[in-house]
Amino acid sequence: MSNVGNADVPYASELVWIVVVAFIVSFVLAFGVGANDVANSFGTSVGAKVLTIRQACILATIFEIAGAVLIGYKVSDTMRKGIIDPSIYNNSNSELMMGNLAALGGSAVWLIIATFLKLPISGTHSIVGATIGFSLVAKGTQGVQWAKLGQIVASWFVSPVLSGLMSSALFLAIRKLILRKPAPLEYGLRALPIFYALTLGINIFSIVLDGPSLLYFDRIPWWGTIILSSIIGLVAGLVVQLVIVPRLRHSITEGHRTEEATRAKFAFGGDSGPGSAVSSANITPEESRNASMDNIPYNGVNARTNPPSINVTSTLASAAVDDPPEVVRLFSFLQIMTASFGAFAHGGNDVSNAIGPLVAIWLIFTEGNVEQKSETPLYILLFGGVGITIGLWVWGRRVIKTVGEDLTKLTSSSGFTIEIGAAFTVLVASKIGVPISTTHCKVGSVVFVGWAQTSRGGVDWALFRNIIFAWAVTVPIAGGLSAAIMAIFQACNLF
Repeated sequence: MSNVGNADVPYASELVWIVVVAFIVSFVLAFGVGANDVANSFGTSVGAKVLTIRQACILATIFEIAGAVLIGYKVSDTMRKGIIDPSIYNNSNSELMMGNLAALGGSAVWLIIATFLKLPISGTHSIVGATIGFSLVAKGTQGVQWAKLGQIVASWFVSPVLSGLMSSALFLAIRKLILRKPAPLEYGLRALPIFYALTLGINIFSIVLDGPSLLYFDRIPWWGTIILSSIIGLVAGLVVQLVIVPRLRHSITEGHRTEEATRAKFAFGGDSGPGSAVSSANITPEESRNASMDNIPYNGVNARTNPPSINVTSTLASAAVDDPPEVVRLFSFLQIMTASFGAFAHGGNDVSNAIGPLVAIWLIFTEGNVEQKSETPLYILLFGGVGITIGLWVWGRRVIKTVGEDLTKLTSSSGFTIEIGAAFTVLVASKIGVPISTTHCKVGSVVFVGWAQTSRGGVDWALFRNIIFAWAVTVPIAGGLSAAIMAIFQACNLF
């Protein structure tokens, strides 16, 4: 084999082509991550009809890039130096660069295939498997950091269960304390300031604690982070209590009055003014409901005089998850907010899947050695974030439908609990530098909450089995593709 590029020479001209190709392949990988993984951030919001796909893409663009730039550096460090020991490639700069290029290629191919099949796989799984694949070809088992790998693999199984338990526990609490109360609106309004305070406080704490040096957050001590996040949470709760709650109460109450008047108008045939046979002012709510049932069709059939034939088994799940209209209003913006934080967390955690090997190639090229001592460059984090969002805009709706609509029926309240449970799990993992799977967290939460709200019949278990199978084969397939690419590089004597 040639030893071209093995000397400790920064910006060696013979290695420029590797860097150029790496940027191109990394963009393809980022595109695949966006098309596949970003569905985990906003799929439930789209499925619950809280956001349109276009609105989801706009918010994802903002928060994915922000998360990638502000907190993506930590997990990126783990991905490029935590899986294999780069020191075993001393005096073999080009070999390690080609290995990382093989990892980018293997992971990108599998992510594009999975997205075409509408299967939400883990970008983290994919890049870890690809990294191990090229290393096994290049150095055998030497240099693989099995302890770190074991920690990462364990997190893949723990994270969906932890995220699912957190989301389902929150959903069950909301259902008991709000949804099943005689007046869910009033109980929901009482809880709204608490939800906002906790959601904002937790996310601010996760972002600021040991946060990005770009914003000088790394200089804030842990106790300062607690104080800051608590103050922001309390202020948010007060604003919601004093401003948002009164406006929502008035808006929803007026909406109910208008709706009842409209129903009465249609039920009794025309305007219910002073000259009409029946005035809406004299109609009781019970009469209005009965009249509405008599005259308003259900799927084209009169609901009272000619009730439709209904498959009880297939519709019980659907009926069980419908939120009252006033509850939809309460939880809709909360779900959007938690989905935005989820996108921020995803950008911070999963940008490493797209640019971790690219950063390794770039730092080896610029430093002239394999140690990669410099921090992840900001512009490469931005590059990865942009690639992710382009993938979402162009192809993301395929997996959004799988996560948000096909697995289970979602509402604004269940969607909110899924979002906050998964986002909290991912943010905590990102802060400690463990590259967990956002896919596993979100799908785990969707399945747990779907089961909690509708029993077993509310989850498409056949689809879930297909997703589990895709998860199981991701590491070997991505690893095999990367190993094959690395073997071709060796056979062609490219380093």
